[in-house]
Amino acid sequence: MGDRTYHDPLHGGIRLDGADPAEALVIDLIDTAPFQRLRRVRQLGPAFLTFHGAESSRFTHSLGVLHLARLALSQLERRNPSLAEHRGVLYSAALLHDVGHGPLSHSGEEMYGLHHEAWSGRLIREHPALRDRLEAFAPGTAGTVAALLEHGQYPNGAIQALVSSQLDCDRLDYLLRDSYSTGTAYGQLDLERILAALTLAPDGQLAITPKGLMAVEHYLVVRNLMYRSVYNHRLNVVCNWLLRQAIATARRLGSAMVWADPVMDRWLWHCDELNLDTFLANDDIRTGYHLMRWMEEGPAELQEPCRRLLQRRLLKATAVSHLQPGRRVELLAAARQLTEAAGLDAETSCGLEQRQNRGYHPYKGGLRLWDGRQLQALEQRSALVQSLTIPLEMAWLIHPAQVAPKLRQLVGP
Repeated sequence: MGDRTYHDPLHGGIRLDGADPAEALVIDLIDTAPFQRLRRVRQLGPAFLTFHGAESSRFTHSLGVLHLARLALSQLERRNPSLAEHRGVLYSAALLHDVGHGPLSHSGEEMYGLHHEAWSGRLIREHPALRDRLEAFAPGTAGTVAALLEHGQYPNGAIQALVSSQLDCDRLDYLLRDSYSTGTAYGQLDLERILAALTLAPDGQLAITPKGLMAVEHYLVVRNLMYRSVYNHRLNVVCNWLLRQAIATARRLGSAMVWADPVMDRWLWHCDELNLDTFLANDDIRTGYHLMRWMEEGPAELQEPCRRLLQRRLLKATAVSHLQPGRRVELLAAARQLTEAAGLDAETSCGLEQRQNRGYHPYKGGLRLWDGRQLQALEQRSALVQSLTIPLEMAWLIHPAQVAPKLRQLVGP
């Protein structure tokens, strides 16, 4: 098999060596239909309506994660050369970690009620194009990669941490890539220093050296800022709410009133019966086409959220995070009354979105410092990291622009 190079806007040339068994495996996996489908799944869902450059795909991101996994493993192999035997599993898991994403990525999970980890595991175990290539590399590889992605299970803790932890290759790539594509400056990382700081603790688990502490602190602050400024941007929250409204409305109205092709019919009204082919047949293109058809010829209550999305006539979002939960509900009721008084449908125009974000979770893939003598939890060494363990609650009241002045008077400063 020949070499192959992917020219990435972030990482430069990602060269794969066809003579290396593990890299030949990922070349084969890249060429499969399930992985090529990721070209048609946006990395940031509807965020392009907020950040016009946010058009990158899960395909591009997955190649980036593979690249970083190779770099990280190369660093760790200097400490323990025997880790080279895990290359096939690590490279495959890094590449395929998002193969189970539905349309519009995480937005699709909310819309359709699916979990991409479960679908990634199922596709790897059951889809012949993926399973057969993995099994040809080494018997049992498909089940091993699926378990790693679906449940975070793998015999070697350091390899597992590169795939899923507070400092995994997925997070490193998406922070850099999403910052780049959205034009925000918050996601800049000292990637070279972070990778150079990776080491192995005496128990064989992943750790970082003290020289990398500030780079990792910066990474965790960046992650916190990206969630606040991009992933939970108020307009992104509105877009996701409208998408959920459209799908929920289509499901409620039923197939007698809502047109859907055979694939979307299964996704809407028989989602628990999806097979592999029907799952893979839905992507941003098919879902977007249905939103357009519903805007043009669907029932009026379905047309409205679709039109708001496709013509970017978005609803407003007022921050109510500083208010008690009971007061938020009172304001939602007030928003509904004002909306009805303005002659608009409150059911499709008013909502309350509440989310909680923790910048660092010490008990879910928490990080440790190893200086050659002492092993310490990162939050014990860093007051900055400790401060990021405190959950941040965010809440927005979604409503039409017409009622914004009166509603914001009720909300207060």
